[in-house]
Amino acid sequence: MNAINKPHVREGVPPLARPADPAHIIRSDAEAIETAERLAARFVEGAAERDRERIWPVAELDAFSQSGLWSLNVPRDHGGPELSYRTIVKVIEIISAADPSLGQIPQNHIGVVAAIRTTAEPEQKKILFEKVLSGTRFGNAFSEFGSKRAAEFETSFAEDGDDVIVSGRKFYSTGALLAHLVPIVAVDGEGRAWYAIAERGAPGLTVIDDWSAFGQRTTLSGTVILDNVRVPKSHVIPGWKGYAEPTADGPIFQIIQVAVDTGIAAAAIEDTIRFVRTKSRPWLDSGLDHAWQDPYVIQAVGGLKLRLNATRALLDRAAIAVDEAVANPNAETVAAAQITTAEAKVLSTELAIDATNKLFELAGTRSTLAEHGLDRHWRNARTHTLHDPVRWKYAILGNYYLNGEKPPLHAWS
Repeated sequence: MNAINKPHVREGVPPLARPADPAHIIRSDAEAIETAERLAARFVEGAAERDRERIWPVAELDAFSQSGLWSLNVPRDHGGPELSYRTIVKVIEIISAADPSLGQIPQNHIGVVAAIRTTAEPEQKKILFEKVLSGTRFGNAFSEFGSKRAAEFETSFAEDGDDVIVSGRKFYSTGALLAHLVPIVAVDGEGRAWYAIAERGAPGLTVIDDWSAFGQRTTLSGTVILDNVRVPKSHVIPGWKGYAEPTADGPIFQIIQVAVDTGIAAAAIEDTIRFVRTKSRPWLDSGLDHAWQDPYVIQAVGGLKLRLNATRALLDRAAIAVDEAVANPNAETVAAAQITTAEAKVLSTELAIDATNKLFELAGTRSTLAEHGLDRHWRNARTHTLHDPVRWKYAILGNYYLNGEKPPLHAWS
């Protein structure tokens, strides 16, 4: 079965079978980029249909995680590739240009792998990194729909021998439905947030397919209900330690978001060019034979490509800063990673929204026909860029440059 297409349901969805064979392990930056490009060529076929019909990307996700692209930041001393974040964000951008839902799904997986490196005990790292290298996919059960602020959690756990018992309710659980393990953010008696990494099929863990957003429709980011879910302490990681002092954990979560939005923008610009070159008509007052000869269209496309190149350059600069913060975490290197990532987040957000809007302005009325499926670019951009508001990125940047104030330490900064 290549895909599953189901209506929204309120009952829990059982876990899917894992691939029988272990995942490949990638060993070089060049191999990672080549693999991403090969998979993207496959994923772009059917992306519009998956969006339109909300088809679960089961086969595509298995191919993605089995390729080795989900273990790129596993440390070398645990058998992993430990590739640079410059490469990792390029991989995510390439996949997101083909299908941004597929590009977004591993975002929290990558962040949790980074957090394990930062905060887990040596034996926990051994256990969990071995799982990731074999092809295990982490989903997420982090955010809560009804909390006052994004970083406030009511989900809690209590110790019970060698296990903890977790109870609560989550939403925006990207990747949980098709995950193998589900990291749950739960707080202890002191209000500190931990990752309790549960089996997807654990008793009491229910994943509901109720994601109804108009964009990023096949991230399947719905509800997770936790009813006394038992998690072994070997799988309980003190995520709070990644923010108790400067680490790269926050900007790693953020920079993947930037890569997704950059991919959305790149795809929209390419579809704009393709449509104008092959289908659009010149405006009646122009006296031109082809839409691609229109000087206003030429100027607009030039501006979009210029801003895309600037966004990519800033994303690469941010990734270099993240790599430095991973290698040498301190207040200065982490702040530099946060600031450059915030700058890239502003540009990628504004470009993704503008490029997906300009597509229709430049390509013309016929580009809105449902048969082309181009509206998915705007819907995906508008949905994904809501993850955290860029108006606060401007404030972070202004306070840093004007007042020397470093950004706060959390997963949204």
